[in-house]
Amino acid sequence: MTDCLQVSTATATRDEAVALAGGAVQQRLAAGAQIVGPVVSVYWHLGEYGTGEEWQLLLKTTKERYAELEAYLLERHPWDNPELCAVPIVEGADRCLDWVRSSVARS
Repeated sequence: MTDCLQVSTATATRDEAVALAGGAVQQRLAAGAQIVGPVVSVYWHLGEYGTGEEWQLLLKTTKERYAELEAYLLERHPWDNPELCAVPIVEGADRCLDWVRSSVARS
């Protein structure tokens, strides 16, 4: 197990995803981000079944920086209650994991 996480959320548009990713990376809350889409989502929301197109945002950070990244995303996300999940990066190339850690390390 490593101290690194992959954090995911989704937005309605590519531009929203790019804006969230850009700010998170510029503020060193995430080492990097990938934006995938559009993807089709199938979900329950407010008691109703739905489907829709979204843009998935995947960010790399550490457990230490997660709370700040979560706060950043929740404050700036255009949705009131966005999906926001973090999963541990169990294994990874040492150079990649070192890059994540050094990119988000506090100065």
